[in-house]
Amino acid sequence: MKKSIAIAAAAAISLTLIPLAACKKESGESRSLYRINAAYDEEDKKICGTVDFTYFNATDNEISDLRFELWGNAYRQGASYCPVPESRASSVYYSGKSYGFESVEKVEGCAGWEVCGEDENILSVALSSPVYPGQTAEIIISYTLGLAEINHRTGIAESAVNLGNFYPVLCAYTAEGFMQTPYYSCGDPFVSECADYIVTLQLPAEYTAATSGKQVSSARTGDTVTNVYELYGARDFAAVLSKDFKTATRDAGGCAVTLYYTGDAEPEGCLQAAAESLTYFSSQYGEYCYPTLSVVFTDLGVSGMEYPALTMISSDLDEATARYTTVHETAHQWWYAMVGNDQVNSAWQDEGLAEYSTLCFFEKTPSYGFTRTQLLGTAIKSYRAYYSVYNQIFGKADTTMNRGLDKFSGEYEYVNIAYNKGLLLFETLRTSMGDEKFNSALRHYFSSNFKKIASYESFVASFAHYHDVEGLIESYVNGKVVI
Repeated sequence: MKKSIAIAAAAAISLTLIPLAACKKESGESRSLYRINAAYDEEDKKICGTVDFTYFNATDNEISDLRFELWGNAYRQGASYCPVPESRASSVYYSGKSYGFESVEKVEGCAGWEVCGEDENILSVALSSPVYPGQTAEIIISYTLGLAEINHRTGIAESAVNLGNFYPVLCAYTAEGFMQTPYYSCGDPFVSECADYIVTLQLPAEYTAATSGKQVSSARTGDTVTNVYELYGARDFAAVLSKDFKTATRDAGGCAVTLYYTGDAEPEGCLQAAAESLTYFSSQYGEYCYPTLSVVFTDLGVSGMEYPALTMISSDLDEATARYTTVHETAHQWWYAMVGNDQVNSAWQDEGLAEYSTLCFFEKTPSYGFTRTQLLGTAIKSYRAYYSVYNQIFGKADTTMNRGLDKFSGEYEYVNIAYNKGLLLFETLRTSMGDEKFNSALRHYFSSNFKKIASYESFVASFAHYHDVEGLIESYVNGKVVI
């Protein structure tokens, strides 16, 4: 995600295509499978759907129950964890406070189920029999997602319907079991493992859908259109719906990059930035593996938001900021989508790396008007201002990087630690290692964690393989380094 507070500072700063691989269902590869059938009810402002879920046990343990995140419940009235900070509520609830919900009607093929969790955010499903490593189990979840009127990841925005996290999502599995996380409004509290998706969307015929998946069929019956999409090896699936979408498409080495926009805005600049940065990142770190990339301008509470093969860009941004945000969100296709991490407890691993990858792209393509010196200067200035202010107010600024989203005092601190200090860590690594070793370490990090959730230890090991930098990384992450 690109936070407005971070990009606002960057905005103040006044290739040859290569073949790309496509993620597909590889022979002999096993993953969990979501078969989602969802219908958008425009009148009642809701999604009615089923998830036919086939769980593949990729762990070393016997699994007797499954846990799913119900992110839509964060939008309900009375939620303990709200999806946006109170300071931004008035700007995103464009018609006054509005509420949504996510209810589960039934779960078939199981021994029992309940909605639980710290904030009614978890669906717990007891399986009919244990699933052993390498085995599968199938359940069917029937659910309803009520949509709030809000310019945010999920909800009815002013010009579109944003459907991020619109279905029950299996929690990531860790050494402590399934990871259950409330909807923290600071950062991105989403950690999920790669799965395969076959998604059927039923929409009023006048709507156009931008999605994470490649459309494989479409049929119209009366006033309803039914589209089917496929996406393989992805940790999420998202969509944005609008009656007013216009589109422009550009080929990037075999990947169809499509920009969805409304109004009279000129899309070519952002479409070019998306296609060129996708090609650059693919050559620099590892091949982009999805057949499509949707770049969607919509009403959003922040500058941008990433999903596999789909990025949401705020329609309120000026041209320079929109291009910057487009590149940052494209970088997230590498750092979050193809290489995951624990975004709750080490958000800098994807946000800091996406920021630095963005810097590297603009360094190589100066025609966009952003330079390495300027971007570094902005990050240093912002971070030092944060450090000074927090030292004065609290007596000591907490500069540790590996901490939970609930440990940040707010978005200002989060941005300076995850984005700005993260960027400065990668600049220091590059300076210490040299470009060749630094880029080799990033390619190693990508290849060794492709379609996985990369641990902090795996990150350190990828860089230590090429240079003795463990102490340097630790000094940043533990808050000992002075910038």
